[in-house]
Amino acid sequence: MTNESSQVNDGTGPDAESRSHIFSLPAAVPTPDADLLAPPPPIEAVLFDFANTLFRMVPTDRLLERVWRAAGLDPAGLDPAAVARQVRVAGRLPHVLAAQHERDTSLAAHRAATEAWFSEVPALAGIFEFAYAEVLAVESWFPYEDTAPVLRELAARSIPVGIVSDIAWDVRLNLAAYGLEDTVQAYSLSYELGCEKPDPRMFLKPCADLGVDPRRTLMVGDNPPKDGGAVSCGLRVFLLPSEPKMGVRGLSSVLDLLGK
Repeated sequence: MTNESSQVNDGTGPDAESRSHIFSLPAAVPTPDADLLAPPPPIEAVLFDFANTLFRMVPTDRLLERVWRAAGLDPAGLDPAAVARQVRVAGRLPHVLAAQHERDTSLAAHRAATEAWFSEVPALAGIFEFAYAEVLAVESWFPYEDTAPVLRELAARSIPVGIVSDIAWDVRLNLAAYGLEDTVQAYSLSYELGCEKPDPRMFLKPCADLGVDPRRTLMVGDNPPKDGGAVSCGLRVFLLPSEPKMGVRGLSSVLDLLGK
């Protein structure tokens, strides 16, 4: 695919204004003229992505060991690194990549996309059902070390919280498994809405559910194209590095941004 930026000059040419729309997303929530010169309003609500922001999947070796045991196989014969390589190679196949398009708009679509992927992994031949069940299992996901403290602190500050996630299952169960269900008041889950980020509906729904102005809301995530799309709805966005963190994720920075 052609990179749009490679086709556009540095913004100083005579046609820069006519091409500026290439870099602009349509505003889902227009800013009133009276507010154009006003300072940014304070943040009164926070929305979080789920996977790799608040929670992450257990390490590959632990996940595969659970798959092997569920399938009645001896984990002693498992080489997690080799299986992980097979998964990565399969994930780069053109037809597998194509199958992932809009996979989180329903559980059926997610299952089909995952089956298209895992069917290309030799080590998972004949055990797809067990592997897929472990991907969705509540026990396969755990919160980062700073997830609970930050969510609890937001609750203590009376800052309402929502989760905005491209996901195919009910993450309310994941929050409840760690006693965090009372810290989140709104959910915008792609499989329930039938659309994925950066569709404006994904961000505007939790704002409406929380009764907050999108311009007074912060979206926290780790995916620039997906989570960053919240800016088109007037939200501010804080992006975490896309890295395989295991302990502290860096969520305390969210509290610093609130300025309270």
